[in-house]
Amino acid sequence: MLPRRYKKLKQVLDRRQPDLTVLTEDVHKPHNLSAIMRTCDAVGVFSIHAVSSHSDEIPTYSQVAQGSEKWVNLYTHSQIKTAIEQLHQEGFKIYAAHLSKEAVDYRQIDYTQPTAILLGAEKWGVSQEAAERVDGHIIIPMLGMVESLNVSVAAAVILFEAQRQRLKAGFYDRVRLDRTTYQQTIFEWGYPKIAALHRQKGESYPPLGEEGEIIG
Repeated sequence: MLPRRYKKLKQVLDRRQPDLTVLTEDVHKPHNLSAIMRTCDAVGVFSIHAVSSHSDEIPTYSQVAQGSEKWVNLYTHSQIKTAIEQLHQEGFKIYAAHLSKEAVDYRQIDYTQPTAILLGAEKWGVSQEAAERVDGHIIIPMLGMVESLNVSVAAAVILFEAQRQRLKAGFYDRVRLDRTTYQQTIFEWGYPKIAALHRQKGESYPPLGEEGEIIG
């Protein structure tokens, strides 16, 4: 790995936000999921979660994601209940993009707290079960004839508001990943094939030098 490549990877990883994530519920259109992943990469989201109650496969279109699936971890769940429970156990507050009487303007949320944004299926939105289990509902005010945005566009609007708040709070000015996760991730990003071989053998990754070279 060239030193300039290593430097770029570190710059990106230094700004990753482990306590900001997206949870999608039955977002099956690959174009939409890939676009969401691309936006997550752009705002520094470290990992996202996807629920698919109809299939174990979460498809993405690489031409839309443009490689961002390599930089954003994707965790899949078979049930929305267990996904929400897991995120709550990890300390996240979950806000569903959902039109209801309780919904508030998405800009009223404090995204500097550990936050997960729940986005529902393209046609139906989030399920009633999900809506009842989250910490709140948010909406993007519409001033035209349409009632809502495309799910990937809505994700971008909300995530960039989260980014704005976190930039103002200085969250991108310091490394926020724990040391172990950081070292594992930088190795996997820089040496994906070698990392895969070590995982197959059950071996730890070797350390990296100051310019990204493998030591030992």
